[in-house]
This record gives sequence, C-alpha cells and structure tokens, in this order.
Amino acid sequence: MPVIEKCGMELFSFWFIRRSGKLMFLLALSPILWLVIALSVIKMPAWKACLAALAISLAAGIGVWNMETVRAIESVLEGVALACWPILLVIVAAIFTYNLTLHTKAMDTIKDMLTSVSHDKRVLILLIGWGFGGFLEGMAGFGTAIAVPAGMLAGIGINPILSVSVCLIANSVPTAYGSIGIPLVTLASVTGFDPMQLATFTSLQLGVLTLLCPWLMVIVTGGGLGSLRGMTMMCLGAGLAFFLPEFALSMFVGPELAVVAGAICTMGTIVFLAKKFPVNDPEFAMEDQAHAKITTAQGLNACLPFILIFFFLLFTSKLVPPINSFLMQFKSAVPIYNGEGGAPYTFVWINTPGVLIMLAAFIAGAKQGASFGEMFGVLKKTVNGLKFTMVTIIAVIATAKVMGYSGMTGQIADTAVAATGTAYPLIAAFLGSVGTYITGSATSSCVLFGKLQVIASQAIGANDTVQAWVAAANATGACAGKMISPLSIAIGSAAIGVKGADSQLLAFAVKIYIPFVIFMGAVVYFGQVLIG
Repeated sequence: MPVIEKCGMELFSFWFIRRSGKLMFLLALSPILWLVIALSVIKMPAWKACLAALAISLAAGIGVWNMETVRAIESVLEGVALACWPILLVIVAAIFTYNLTLHTKAMDTIKDMLTSVSHDKRVLILLIGWGFGGFLEGMAGFGTAIAVPAGMLAGIGINPILSVSVCLIANSVPTAYGSIGIPLVTLASVTGFDPMQLATFTSLQLGVLTLLCPWLMVIVTGGGLGSLRGMTMMCLGAGLAFFLPEFALSMFVGPELAVVAGAICTMGTIVFLAKKFPVNDPEFAMEDQAHAKITTAQGLNACLPFILIFFFLLFTSKLVPPINSFLMQFKSAVPIYNGEGGAPYTFVWINTPGVLIMLAAFIAGAKQGASFGEMFGVLKKTVNGLKFTMVTIIAVIATAKVMGYSGMTGQIADTAVAATGTAYPLIAAFLGSVGTYITGSATSSCVLFGKLQVIASQAIGANDTVQAWVAAANATGACAGKMISPLSIAIGSAAIGVKGADSQLLAFAVKIYIPFVIFMGAVVYFGQVLIG
C-alpha cells in the first residue's frame, strides 16, 4: 500500500508540475494572446489594446512572478524612454519629412519624373513599387511605402487591386530597415547586439527573397511566367541593385541607410536599363501620360530633403570617425531600471537619426519655399496624426520591458525551446512575422520577441554569433508578416479607394506569405551552421 501511495503521489506531482508549467506559459503569454484577440477578433483600436496589454503584463509580473512594484514602475519608465528617444523621434521626423514634401509639392515633381521613364507597365511597377516604394520604406515607413506607390500606379491606369498587390510584395523585404532602420536599431537596443551585425545577418537572410521580389512582381503583373518576356535583364538588375548596396551598407555603416541606398541604386538601374534597352511589348504598353518638363535643378530641389538625410546620416556614421566620435560625446547615461539585469539607459542627443532627419527637413523645406511657420504647422499636424501611434509604441515597448525584467519572456522562451529543442531556429522567423501581423509594425515585433529569440537561442546552447543570427531572424520574419498585416492591407485598400478590397488582398498576400516564411525558417535553420 505505501508503494502504491508513493507512486500515486509521484504521478500526481508530475501531472501538477506539467499543468502548472502550461498555466505559467499561458500567463506569460497572456499580453500577446490578448493582443491577438483584441486586434484580430474584437477589432479594438491598437492604442487601447496595447495599453490593456501593458496592464495585463504588470498584473502578471507583480502578481505571479513576484516582481517588486517599484521595479515594475522602473521597467515601464525605461520602456517609455526607449520609445520616445530614439524610436518615436525617428518616426515623427521621417513622416514629417514626407508630409513636408507633400506640402511643398516636391512629391508631385518626383512622381512626374518617375512616371515619365517608360510606357511599359512592368517597368513602371518595378520602378514605382519596388524602387520608389523601397525608398519610401527606408525614409518614412509606416504605410507610406504601400499607400503612395499603390496610389501612383492606380493613378496612371494600372488595375487598383494589382497596384496594391505588387506593393505588398515589394514592401516585404525592406520592412526590417524601415524609417531609417528603426526596427533593427530597436532590436539592437533590446538584445544588446551590434546593430551592424544584426543588419548584416538580416540582409543575408533576406538575400534570396530580395533578388526574387522583382521577378515575382512581374509574374503577378502579367498573371504568369509569360510576363517575364523581355524583362530578364530588368528583373536581374533590379534585384542585384537593391541587394548589393543594402548588404554593403549593413556591413560597414549599419541599418539606417541600407535600404535607402539599395532603393536609390535600384531606381537608377531601372531608369538606365529602360533608356538603354527599352522594353516595348504591346501587351503591357501604357497610354501616354502628359508630363511637365522638369529640369535637373527642379529634380534636385524636389529630392533635396532625402539627399540631405542621406548625406547627414552617412557623414555622421562610423565611416567618418572624426565627426562620429565628436558628436557621440553629447550623450547622457541615466539609470532607470535598478533591478537585476538593468543597465543605465543612454540618451544620444545629437548623433541620432531623428535629430539629423529633422534638421535636413527644415533646411530642405526652407529651400523649397516653405516658411518656418508653415513647416511648424506641418510638424504639428504630423505629431497630431501620429498621437495614437505614439501611445501604441510606448505601450508595446513598456509591455516588453515588464515581460523581460519580470521573467515572463524567459518562461515563453523556455517553453518554446522545450517544444522544439534544437530545431527552434526553424520557427524564429515565424515568431517575428506573428509580431508584425499583430501590431502592423516590425519595430513592435522586434520589441515583443527580440529578447525572447536571444533567450531561446541561449537555451539550445548557441554561441554569441548564432544568438545574433537568430535575433536577426525576428526582423527577417517581420518582413513576411508585414504583407498579411491587417494594417498594411487597410492602408493599401484606402490608397486605391476600392471598398471591399481587404479580403481579396489578404487572400492574395497569404499565398505569398506562406512560402516566404517557410523559406525564411529554412534559411535561418541551415544558415546558423555556416554563421556559427
């Protein structure tokens, strides 16, 4: 009888531990599960859902993981600090620059220059959707890279649904570098890895898909492989011109200008090929558009904000050590979270992308004829238009900090590793895509899951290099998730003004997303051997 009782007690203990382990996992995951339900099922506004997620994380962190209340408050404050400087500063500055080009009519000049390059629909889709869309993602992000190119393509007579579809594909791979590289910069802040290392790994993981995107866009344009007729050189050039500069800048400068440089080289390559080797297929010919004659001076003036941003960021980077080291002196390290694992948070006051972008925008705006009163008016409207986005990002980052410091993220990582073992890297990119699907933001995805990726890779015994490789997979996966994000699809649908297009666009995007994310998982899994 004692033996039976002992066995019974052991079985009960095993059952209880397993049940309690599952319960702890669900509690640790509760803020993210809430976001899935609130945003996908209840359709609650993102800022409200994220504030509620923060409250849930605090309740779980303090009530279940025994986090001290003062430490919980400190973790929230550190999240607010990270959100405001540099993340929100970059976002506001980037969107302000774009809005200012609309105000000064510079964007109209840029649009006219782009649409005058070719009469072939496929060439224009690559130039505007892939090249210009990538440029807008790198400079501004937050939907501009879908809304503006899709609106332009639909405006010149291309089928509206097709216009958004190709822009969803085009916007996938540049997403990790959006808004002057803020997703990867944020991922570096969350994980502690060098942003150049993360940017280089992300570029490598996305390399094949970056090269394939132009081909896929042309195939979708014509509805089959036949649409590639006469476009081999154009697609090859568009892919290589995007990937090679992106990879080079990722490795030697960092994430901030990688996609911007790739997009500029891509647009230049497409224009060169369109003029030197024109494509004249009657099946894809567009009607002639009326174009105003634009001089070189007018074109440079229209592009001035982006030119200045490029040079400001380039010459203050590590490529120019004297300027970089001088400006990096102006910073303050402030202890915010004082618990275990905490470190002083550093505010870089001048050599941060948001400040440099803002400076470039004001200089270019003045040159384009806008008064300071007008520019401050545009800035005020920009901030007002982003107020809910600001609340969302602050709440998401604060939630991630609470989950990380309390031990909730570690619990999720432990369970994920227990379920997958050494195969965990296979699902790393998928997790990143889920984060972007939920929030619509690669930055938020990197905040939610970035630290988890590192903890999980540590648990399977990965060295530091492989840990960075797996962390980069979060940004890689975020690119796939951007295609199917309800926010991206809503922006695209609004840009073309077609009611009821959302379901049609989602059905299309899912067909691209599934092979994309499976391929990304394979690249991350097998690539860790080469990297490590």
